[in-house]
Amino acid sequence: MNFAPLSRFIDQITAWRIPWAEVHVMHRNETVFRYRAGYADLEAKTAIEEDKLIYLYSLTKIVTCTAALQLVEKGTILLGDPISAYLPEFSEMTVRKEQSDGGVTTELAERPITVRDLLAMTAGFSYDFAAPSLREAITSTNGLLPTREFARALAKEPLLFEPGTRWNYSFCHDVLAALVEAVDGRRFSTYIREEITGPLGMRDTGFFLTDEQHSRLVPQYIFNDELGKADRFDGDWYRLGTELESGGGGLLSTVSDYSLFLNALTNCGTSPEGVRILSAASVELMRTNHLTELTRSDYNWEHHAGYGYGLGVRTHISKASSGSLSPLGEFGWSGAAGSYAIIDPESQLTVMYAQHLINNQEPYVHPRLRNIVYSCLS
Repeated sequence: MNFAPLSRFIDQITAWRIPWAEVHVMHRNETVFRYRAGYADLEAKTAIEEDKLIYLYSLTKIVTCTAALQLVEKGTILLGDPISAYLPEFSEMTVRKEQSDGGVTTELAERPITVRDLLAMTAGFSYDFAAPSLREAITSTNGLLPTREFARALAKEPLLFEPGTRWNYSFCHDVLAALVEAVDGRRFSTYIREEITGPLGMRDTGFFLTDEQHSRLVPQYIFNDELGKADRFDGDWYRLGTELESGGGGLLSTVSDYSLFLNALTNCGTSPEGVRILSAASVELMRTNHLTELTRSDYNWEHHAGYGYGLGVRTHISKASSGSLSPLGEFGWSGAAGSYAIIDPESQLTVMYAQHLINNQEPYVHPRLRNIVYSCLS
């Protein structure tokens, strides 16, 4: 293996507009390459170091879906269950209907939202952080907005479409976190710590930071095209309430910690130390393409060409369409600040890539990074 092309690529993008970047490559449970470049703090010219904490944002989603699949394994939920059986506030949902005169009305939904809809992003929710019911709930809870209260508020908003009929990237996994709480009885963060991060030895992954961990949180940036430089963009813009444990984007972690989780999925649900977080059957279900004839056209992000959508993850289904050097079945996801996960049981490959830039250049960076990694393995 020769990873010189990968280090050159990291050097290239950090010299371009990304303040810092780090990549961790594991093959057959061993770290075969790790490289970082750039400045954690541009103003102070502080080089990026190991064990710095970052906002995972949507990489949280894979953890949340793992938690839900654990409940499926325990027999406490089924994918076909209506979520109203556990979250009664979703019993009578309304759906937006556009009229021929350009107006909009709402009607009662004909289909229930199922657990599968939450996992597969087909529930009909939006990603509107300014939705009136959410804003009202933030005020009524004095800014706390606990996870269950978030779900109750979202249930008041009309759906964009009938559940199961379209795909839309949305608050689905935030509601899934509330469902895990309702079914299991533990607070979502407690469930994640006791069933996933704790057993895997992920000591730096959670929804809230200690003072010591906060000292290791790296600044976040947004690139200013007019000035041609990156500006500070601190704070978690995703967290609507101080007690909201967002299943869609609330976790913080380090490259080392999150790699432990990803590598367990690469090993079909079991860590090299023998800690099982999912069965191989559940991992296979997670990375199965769940798009249908109704939903396939909605999953149309250009840099995900050749990929389907599983239970919270992209999954490689067509080399001809993707142009990717990864094998079919390679899966993973990414986060709003640009971090990116590759999980590949066939190649026994795990990749965690991290950066902390909000306008993240994902369509440019991720497909190139993936192809370079696989070319270096040969």
